Amino acid sequence: MTANGELAGEPAERPPTSGKGRGKFWWAKWVVGSALAALLIGEAVYLWPRLHESWQSLTEIHWGWLAACIWLQTLSMSGFGRVQKQLLNAGGVEVGQRKSVAVVYGATAMSVTLPAGQVFSTAFTYRQTRRWGASPIVASWQLVMSGVVATAGLALLGVGGALLVGNHVGPFKLILSLAGVVALVWAGNYISSNPGALETVLRRALALINRVRKRPPEYGMNKVADVLSQLESVDLGKRDGALVAVWAVVHRFADVACLGAACYAVGAEPKLAGLLLAFAAGKAVGSIPFAPGGIVYVDATLIYGLTAAAGLPAAQAVAAAFVYRLVSFILVAIIGWIVFAFVFRTPQADDAEFEKEFEQRRTL
Repeated sequence: MTANGELAGEPAERPPTSGKGRGKFWWAKWVVGSALAALLIGEAVYLWPRLHESWQSLTEIHWGWLAACIWLQTLSMSGFGRVQKQLLNAGGVEVGQRKSVAVVYGATAMSVTLPAGQVFSTAFTYRQTRRWGASPIVASWQLVMSGVVATAGLALLGVGGALLVGNHVGPFKLILSLAGVVALVWAGNYISSNPGALETVLRRALALINRVRKRPPEYGMNKVADVLSQLESVDLGKRDGALVAVWAVVHRFADVACLGAACYAVGAEPKLAGLLLAFAAGKAVGSIPFAPGGIVYVDATLIYGLTAAAGLPAAQAVAAAFVYRLVSFILVAIIGWIVFAFVFRTPQADDAEFEKEFEQRRTL
């Protein structure tokens, strides 16, 4: 007799198995896994004949250009730290450049190495800006505006590369892209400077919603007034706006120059237009949260872009992409986690409160 009350000579009765344990889309993980395997195999077959030549390029690397590549990536990260600093300054939050850059490194490390890293990095940035004294509105506004600035810069790089390479990008599209960015920034600044106009619209909308919900017309207006009072503190003046634009340009062009320096480090001489297109394509593909850091598919996009648009031989394109990703992905992630371990590792008493606040704002 066993401890479960069963005879030792008899096999234990097993519960009946059922095929209902599998979810409705159980096959999805196999499809994704097969697609990744096919991509890796295809990339290996395509690159295998050129890997020897790529390794030869890496063994003959120009160390001066590699140092320039690292310095330019550092300048790019510092530029984004300045963008964040100036946006917070517009919201009345004074923060030092060192703290701002530390958060940029920590958030980037989370974004490129963790599954769903963009969510973790955004929550981390929100928590730190709130700890610096930013109101929930200012912290959220800074996140949105920094994302808009980064996306606008990437789009303009892509358009500029297309123009230089000779593709037909009509002036209407170019003007429309620029006007869209300017209009978005102007609208946000106008609303923050003229909360009365927005208050009138929100009051009427709230009254209509309360009528449908059968509540008093002014129900919830105190929360709206609190939000508007926080929004009123945001004033992106000409000086802050100009500095945001300047540092956004530094951030993007230093990153492009980092890719160019990686090409020169392996002895390649890329075309400027193709370099811009390859960079824009790699960053655009990297924004898809398919794998941490866009590993595999970002590398493949960079290699193809450098080969097809920038005029690099395949062996040099592989080596250049490896050097660029080594600096912009692996090195930045290592530095980011070191910064996180030494500066942000200690839990704070208000962490849970800010995490809950961020989740509530994210679901709105």
